[in-house]
Amino acid sequence: MATALVIENDPTDDLRRLGEWLTEAGLDLRVVRAHAGEELPADLDGYDAFVVLGGAQAPYPAPDGTPGAPWFPALEGLLRKAVRHSVPTLGICLGAQLLATAHAGTAERSAAGPEVGPAVVGKRDAAETDPLFRYVPLIPDVFQWHRDEVTELPRNAVLLAASTRYPHQAFRMGDRAWGIQFHIECDTAMIAQWATDSETLAELGYDPEVVVAACDAIMVDVEEVWQPFAARFAALARGELDVPRPGRNLPLLGH
Repeated sequence: MATALVIENDPTDDLRRLGEWLTEAGLDLRVVRAHAGEELPADLDGYDAFVVLGGAQAPYPAPDGTPGAPWFPALEGLLRKAVRHSVPTLGICLGAQLLATAHAGTAERSAAGPEVGPAVVGKRDAAETDPLFRYVPLIPDVFQWHRDEVTELPRNAVLLAASTRYPHQAFRMGDRAWGIQFHIECDTAMIAQWATDSETLAELGYDPEVVVAACDAIMVDVEEVWQPFAARFAALARGELDVPRPGRNLPLLGH
C-alpha cells in the first residue's frame, strides 16, 4: 500500500473527511503532529505522497525573524524536496501558503480581510490540462477560513483557480505539487469548533450558528467535487495516474 506523510500543524485542523477519502482510495496515512512536538522526518524517503494541513499560524516570520512555528523551516525544506523529487504533494490553506513561501513566493496578511464560510472559486484555463483539476467543475463549492493569503506565486507556479478578492486560490508547483487556499477536509463538527468564540467571526459581525449552518448545507456539494479529487491524488501516489514529467515528451533535437 502507498503511504502518505501528513503534517498536522494545528490540533483543530486534522484530516477529517479528507483522511477518510484518501484511505478509501488506497493510501496508508502516517500523521506527524508537529504542533504536539512530534519531529518531522529529514526527507521523504519511503513516502509516496505528502500532505500539509492548515493552522492558525502565520506562514511568514514575525518582525524579529521568528518563524510562524518552530518547525516551519524544516517543513519548507520538505516541501522543496517534494517538488524537486516529484513526490505527489497537497498543501491546504496554511499548507498552500508554506508551499508558496518555500519556493520564494510571498504570503501576507490579506488586505482584503478575512474570508470565512462557504464560497466558490473559479477555475483558470490552465486547470483544463491539470491531472487533478481538469475534472473539477468550473465553479466548485469550497470552505474558506483564512486571514493570510499568497500574494505572489513562486516563479513557474501554474495558477489553477482564483476568486475576485483572493486571486491565488489554487496553484501547482512542478508536475505533482498542489496548493489550495480553501478547505476541503472539514466536516460540520470541525467548522463548529472553529466558530466557537471565534475572534474572526466577531470581527466580521457574523453569527456563528449561521456560518456553521451555511457550511453544513453545502457538505454534500463539497464531497461530490473533492472526494474524486482526493481519489485522483491517491491514484497518482499509487502510480496509477499518469502525469508526464516536464520535458519527457519533448522531441529530439533535429526532429
